[in-house]
Amino acid sequence: MASLNMQSSSQKSSSLLTPSFLSSSDCSSLLSSRVSMVSNDSRPKTFALNSVRCDMAEPINVENVRNAKPNIPILNERTLPKFLESEENSVNKNSSRLKLFSGSANPALSQEIAWYMGLELGKINIKRFADGEIYVQLQESVRGCDVYLLQPTCPPANENLTELLIMIDACRRASAKNITAVIPYFGYARADRKTQGRESIAAKLVANLITEAGANRVLACDIHSGQSMGYFDIPVDHLYCQPVILDYLASKTISSNDLVVVSPDVGGVARARAFAKKLSDAPLAIVDKRRQGHNVAEVMNLIGDVKGKVAVMVDDMIDTAGTIAKGAALLHQEGAREVYACCTHAVFSPPAIERLSSGLFQEVIITNTIPVAEKNYFPQLTILSVANLLGETIWRVHDDCSVSSIFQ
Repeated sequence: MASLNMQSSSQKSSSLLTPSFLSSSDCSSLLSSRVSMVSNDSRPKTFALNSVRCDMAEPINVENVRNAKPNIPILNERTLPKFLESEENSVNKNSSRLKLFSGSANPALSQEIAWYMGLELGKINIKRFADGEIYVQLQESVRGCDVYLLQPTCPPANENLTELLIMIDACRRASAKNITAVIPYFGYARADRKTQGRESIAAKLVANLITEAGANRVLACDIHSGQSMGYFDIPVDHLYCQPVILDYLASKTISSNDLVVVSPDVGGVARARAFAKKLSDAPLAIVDKRRQGHNVAEVMNLIGDVKGKVAVMVDDMIDTAGTIAKGAALLHQEGAREVYACCTHAVFSPPAIERLSSGLFQEVIITNTIPVAEKNYFPQLTILSVANLLGETIWRVHDDCSVSSIFQ
């Protein structure tokens, strides 16, 4: 596969890249929460004709060799998204009554969020009894405080969900003023409607459990479908992680004539269309699939033209990777030059790793809403951090500032 073209200022091969497929307004509105291990170059930059400057540095590219580790950007700056810098002074970052507590599901992300916010994670004791029961005790006072509990309900979903409920209950009984459940990945969101007789709507049940446990607000990233927000009887702040991925794509140079955004199924068309709009209204293609059962997908048809193009497949999650892998195979059959996979939540249930590392994808771009075990690393994998996005949102919720303005 051909690699993406890169340009620099004083030389024709450099470490800084420009997104020729983004408009100036789109480029300035991209989140800068992804911070990677890069070299700094302060020399003046020149750019190719019809390209737009974006101050991004080149990430470390992983060679496609056996046992290579993925590109994992490391958070090493407390940087605000560029388009939020003008509003920085409007947020009163008073931490005297704000407490952050992390569950055991994704402690690395929780630590990054706390680091960005300039806070320490609260002291909490979480342990399992011999029979598997979960015990939670807060080890500092939260009376009258705004408490934020950081816990995705990723696999093992049932244990992490139960742990979150017990954490909420502990805070309620400790007289916390407000309890916000920060759920980067909201499990059970796929069971959001009845498509057959005698099946449950588990998303509504989980919403009820979180509410009844004592949560006053929920903050979640890229819920599977918007209707799930209506299942809660408390406010829900819904974050979109697409800008983080767009920010990363801005570090690459792709001709607008070569780019096409692909939805891996009909249900994700709205998500892919919004993504394509940010890429200067890139053309859209749709993979039509017929699902025969849970985690079993059969690709049937392709709507749109991908011949000779760089296809960017966009989805909210990758579970077993059956849908996106079969879609990528179809794109190659239809003449796509390169295929990129982008998603927010990397569930990666077996045999996802085998499918994603089989050579179908030039790169698989995910975020760290769900921790990825080192055994699941593969050369094409790139992990982006959403810690700055979540940290800034927590500040805005705490100080009663607008959250939706982040994405406008």
